[in-house]
Amino acid sequence: MAKKIVRQTKKEEEKTQKAREVDRVFLGIIIALLIIGVLVFVSASFGILAKSSTKFYGVLFNQLILGLGLGLITLSLASKIPYPFWKKYSLYIFIGSIVLTALVFVPGLGFSHGGARRWISIGPLAFQPVELLKFAFVIYFATWLSWMKNQVRDIKFGIIPLVCMLGIIALVLFKQPDTKSFILMLTAGIGMYFITGVKWEYIFGIIGVGLVALVGLVSMKPYLLDRVHTFLDPSRDPSGSSYQLQQSLIAIGSGGAFGRGYGQSVQKFSYLPEPQGDSIFAVIGEEFGFLGSVLVIILYVALALRGLRIANRMPDQFGRLLVSGIIILLTAQSFLNIASIIGVFPLTGVPLVFISHGGTSLMITLTGIGIVLNASRYQRKNVA
Repeated sequence: MAKKIVRQTKKEEEKTQKAREVDRVFLGIIIALLIIGVLVFVSASFGILAKSSTKFYGVLFNQLILGLGLGLITLSLASKIPYPFWKKYSLYIFIGSIVLTALVFVPGLGFSHGGARRWISIGPLAFQPVELLKFAFVIYFATWLSWMKNQVRDIKFGIIPLVCMLGIIALVLFKQPDTKSFILMLTAGIGMYFITGVKWEYIFGIIGVGLVALVGLVSMKPYLLDRVHTFLDPSRDPSGSSYQLQQSLIAIGSGGAFGRGYGQSVQKFSYLPEPQGDSIFAVIGEEFGFLGSVLVIILYVALALRGLRIANRMPDQFGRLLVSGIIILLTAQSFLNIASIIGVFPLTGVPLVFISHGGTSLMITLTGIGIVLNASRYQRKNVA
C-alpha cells in the first residue's frame, strides 16, 4: 500500500513538473529562426567586410554578442519570472519607457541618423528606446484591459484609454519621426482589444479612424507620400525613391527556385541598401531562393499560430492579452518587413525580427520571448 502511494505521488510530481515546462514547440520555432538569423546576418554582412573590416567586426559584435548573447541571458531570466510580475509594475515600465524614448531629443544624449532622431548614445552604447516602448505598451495595455474586465466593451474604458495611450506615444514618435513603430503598436493594440470580445463595429471604427489619420499623416509628410507613390509605381524613380525596392526585387528574382547558394548573393555587395538591415529578406531570397523564402515565412506563421495557441490556453485574461500582444507585435513587424521588400506594401524600414541588424532590438525581443515562454508554463492542457 505504501509503495502504491509513493508511486502515485511520483506520478503526480512528474505531471506537475511537465505542466511547468516551457512550450517546447514554441521554443523550437524560436531556435530555428535564431539559427537562420545568425547564418543570414553573417552572410549579408559580407557586403560591409568588402568595404571595412573594422565596421564588419563591429557589426558582428553588436549583433551576436550584445544582441544575441545578452538576449539569450535576458530570455533565460524572463522565462523564470512569473508573468504576473509584469502586471504589478506595468505602469512604471510604461511611463519609464515613454520618458526614455523622449530623451532622444536631449542634446548630447540623443542623436540623428538618416534624417531621424531615434537613438540614444551612452558611451559606446547606442540604442533605440522605442524598442522598449513597444513591449511596455503591450504590457500596460494588457494590464488595463484585464483590470477593466467586461467594462472594456464600454467606449469610456476601452477605446478612449487606447486612444489616449496611443496619442501620448504619437506625440513622441511623430516628432522623431518614427511612423512605423506607431503603426506596429496600433496593430497590437487593436488586436488585443479585439481579443477582449468587443463588438465588431468598435474594431472597424478604430481601424477606420486609424486609416483616416494615417492618410492625413501621409499627406503632410513628403517622405511618406513618396513611399506611397513608389508602392503604386515601383518604376517611377529607379535611381531615387524606387531604388531599394527595385534592387530588392532583382535580388529575389535572381534567386530563382533554389537560390544562388549560401554566401553567394551579389546584390549585398554594392547594390542593395542596408542588406544586413531592413533589406535582409532580399538576401534570403537571392541566396536560398523561393523555397528558402517560403520556409522562413512558414516559420513566422508557425510562431504566430503557436504563440496564439499559448495565449488561448492561459488561465487568466492578463496572460491571454500579454502573450497575444507580444506575438501580434512580433509577427506584424516580420510580415510588414517581408511585404514591403517584395512590393506588396509601401517601404516601412522595419527590421525583420530575429534576423535584421539591431543588437538592442534583438535583446529586447528575446526578453519578450522569455515572457511568453514563462507564460507557456501555465497553459491549461484541457483547452482545444
